[in-house]
Amino acid sequence: MINQLPFAKVRKVCLIALLLLCVNITLTAQDGKALFANNCASCHAVWKDATGPMLAGAEGRWPSKDLLYTWIKNWKNAVATGDPYAVKIQSYASTQMNLFPALKDGEIDAILAYVKSVPDPALATGATGTAGGGPGDKNKADDNSLLYGILTLTLGIISLTLLYINSNLRKMSDNKEGVLTPEPIPFYRNKTYLMIFALLAFVGGGFNIAKSSINLGRNKDYQPEQPIYYSHKVHAGLNQINCLYCHTGAQEGKQATLPSVNTCMNCHANIKEYNGPKMYREDGSEVNGTAEIKKLWEYAGYSGKDVWDPTTAQATAIPWVKIHNLADHVYLNHSQHVKVGQINCQKCHGEIQEMGEVKQHSDLSMGWCINCHRETEVQFSKTDSTGKMTGNGFYEQYMQLHDDVKNGKKSKVTVENIGGTECQKCHY
Repeated sequence: MINQLPFAKVRKVCLIALLLLCVNITLTAQDGKALFANNCASCHAVWKDATGPMLAGAEGRWPSKDLLYTWIKNWKNAVATGDPYAVKIQSYASTQMNLFPALKDGEIDAILAYVKSVPDPALATGATGTAGGGPGDKNKADDNSLLYGILTLTLGIISLTLLYINSNLRKMSDNKEGVLTPEPIPFYRNKTYLMIFALLAFVGGGFNIAKSSINLGRNKDYQPEQPIYYSHKVHAGLNQINCLYCHTGAQEGKQATLPSVNTCMNCHANIKEYNGPKMYREDGSEVNGTAEIKKLWEYAGYSGKDVWDPTTAQATAIPWVKIHNLADHVYLNHSQHVKVGQINCQKCHGEIQEMGEVKQHSDLSMGWCINCHRETEVQFSKTDSTGKMTGNGFYEQYMQLHDDVKNGKKSKVTVENIGGTECQKCHY
């Protein structure tokens, strides 16, 4: 009679490995979306051109996947190969693409797999062109994590069922051959099963507690309801109003600042009715644009009147709800990023021109900021092909670093190299 005990142990090990594999599949599916959101979403969309070209079909546009890896990690190295597409795409936007040397090939594959999983919104049923939230903006990429979770649970149940059937068949075989087998230990008293469940509970509980603790004080996706429904999709997107027209301090000061009522009335003294695309709130309810403009007139002190006269109006400041809140001990200067670093608004705030009511795009954590400092290149002053001086002369005090790049000792100079990760740079 063959001893079945070693085979039983092997089956248990295989079952555990299968469950861990299923969990790994779920995490991998989620990682691609998370990596896309953290590294790509500020400049790229999947099915439309943004600051950078759309990512749908990106693999097919490159002659090899290795060259695509090279482009994502350091586009300069890809251009140096002389590939025609790399040379062409480098001038797609006026802003240079960020470098991502820390991304591994497997992580890039996960991003590309996520991009492939996003359906074309043009083929989605019921897609409508809307301005700001609502049904049209809800046709986003489906999250496959639920599907993978169901598959994991199904495979787990099948595995346990097969294990139970195998145990009963072995018992029947032993009884037929006259081999006495001890009564099986009940599931709830089996030390192996108890150890597995205790280990899974410990790991899962520890992971959730750590994740929850890390996220304390972070407000990613925070989207409060404002006193007036102000659609950035209409203003910055549809009407192409420059961010600096309203947020005048973003380029010259620490705070981006909020526009005064007078700034709003520069346009809305004449624009009293809304005739643009339909707007929707997050709950799907339609926004009455004309009614929202009337609210602005009330704050401007001209409720019920048709003529705007700023010399006699008793304006009241609009009580906007602040969205992006940093800790009190954190120092952030907008001009240092926008003017000196030449960072686009979308880098931190996401595709703001596509938002109805604004929400916080990034978690604004210390790790998120430090990673950006490690990857963002310093904009040294230089002369372009037309003879115009670009960049920032302040950094010429770091001439040694500049010369190291010219001499080939360094491939790039990042914010980290000029003290961008020192504690006192951001903390009082």
